[in-house]
Amino acid sequence: MTVKKKNKGKNLGEFEILVLTALMRLNDQAYGVAIKNEITKTTGRETTIGAIYATLERLENKGLISSRMGAATAERGGRAKKFFAIQSEGEMRLRESYRVLNAISEGVITWSLLGQSE
Repeated sequence: MTVKKKNKGKNLGEFEILVLTALMRLNDQAYGVAIKNEITKTTGRETTIGAIYATLERLENKGLISSRMGAATAERGGRAKKFFAIQSEGEMRLRESYRVLNAISEGVITWSLLGQSE
């Protein structure tokens, strides 16, 4: 049996979902290290800054996020931070990813699977 991929490239991967969600949580303070820290803080998942930047570049190339350079700061040795923001297409894709996850999970996920008592 052959499975056709109708939406190849349209679906978000797990890490892309985490990065986009972190961008939304951080709002106008979303830059590499802050995104990494937000993911670690909220998920307990350690990641590398390289994985963050590779994902940000991929998301930007897909047109799901944009970036801008902030002002240079003394604390960064005169270097500027690169800030990221989710675009409307990114929000739509993220919303669709959550909708699909909720739909497929309905009736399957129970509190016991989540490690919580009812």
